[in-house]
Amino acid sequence: MSFAMTTHVLLLADGVALILLGITVYLTRATPRRVVGALIGGFTVTAVMAGVDALASKRGWWYYPSVSTPYGPPLMYVAAALWYGAGVALIGWRLTRRFGWRGLVGLVAVAAILGPVRDYVGSAATGAIVFGPGIVPALMDAACWACGIALVQGVMRLVAGQARSDRLRQTIALA
Repeated sequence: MSFAMTTHVLLLADGVALILLGITVYLTRATPRRVVGALIGGFTVTAVMAGVDALASKRGWWYYPSVSTPYGPPLMYVAAALWYGAGVALIGWRLTRRFGWRGLVGLVAVAAILGPVRDYVGSAATGAIVFGPGIVPALMDAACWACGIALVQGVMRLVAGQARSDRLRQTIALA
């Protein structure tokens, strides 16, 4: 089954990603500086991932059949930046704030496992991504997830500071 990633479908995905990000901002009680850091991190990682997608297409690891370019549809990267970049970055910030480096390592490990599962299940159901044969595409996909989550956390930290130094942490500790 092939899934056409039409402009309409991609705009809907962007809208859903924006709603999920808004819910995450609210639930994590992120400051504006933290949200800006997450967004910068999300769009930075997504730009890197577009390059990785082009490399993956060239190497035969995966490609997007709905476009003639070696990278995916540009509107797809907007949704990825909003949710998988910024939204998950804010969740990672809370985990890091609560559990320190163990929270970050746990998030990266979970992403390295569940990210490829999501990608392979989604591609089997929709045909939006076509993966090459063998284990190398799956390992590369896992590496992309792990590195992407780690990179977005790093960019957010550069922009908004350490998770443990947040004002919210001090407020909760005093309560």
